[in-house]
Amino acid sequence: MKHRLERVREVLKRELSEIIPREVTFTATLVTVQSVDVTPDLKNAYVYVSAIGSAAQKKTALTVLEQHRQLLQHEVSKRVVLKYTPQLHFRMDDSIERGDRVIQILSQLEIPPDEK
Repeated sequence: MKHRLERVREVLKRELSEIIPREVTFTATLVTVQSVDVTPDLKNAYVYVSAIGSAAQKKTALTVLEQHRQLLQHEVSKRVVLKYTPQLHFRMDDSIERGDRVIQILSQLEIPPDEK
């Protein structure tokens, strides 16, 4: 069953990555699907998206996705054959910003020269 969940996650991610830019317009410059988590019963899918822009643009992007949730679910149901089409729940993924922040902190650290 574990492999099936992984396959469903990847298929949903691929399909949503194609559907969202075609069906939804955003004020943020770029909105991408980072990952999808599916519950074991395949009835709920948590879609993690990232958006480039200000905090207000990111919040607006989530609102727009929630407003278009039924349309996106319908498009997914036409493209992906599953017994139940999972209900989509959108979440903001800020892992890229956290990773960038860690890299900035590491670059600011001064590494003392090796003493011999």
